[in-house]
Amino acid sequence: MNKITSFLKEVYQELTKVTWLGRKDVVRSTIAVSFVVILVAIYVSLVDIGLNAILKTILGGR
Repeated sequence: MNKITSFLKEVYQELTKVTWLGRKDVVRSTIAVSFVVILVAIYVSLVDIGLNAILKTILGGR
């Protein structure tokens, strides 16, 4: 039990040293990440559609 208490105290001490981002920075980062994810999803979808068309042409699919 003493080890658990000691561990939790150390965790708390380390968390007081952390510099947390402000709300504005978090919102800005979230928007940027969402935008990049959407761009990557569109790119992967287009590549998938293109490769699918090429394979259908090569293999003579429907």
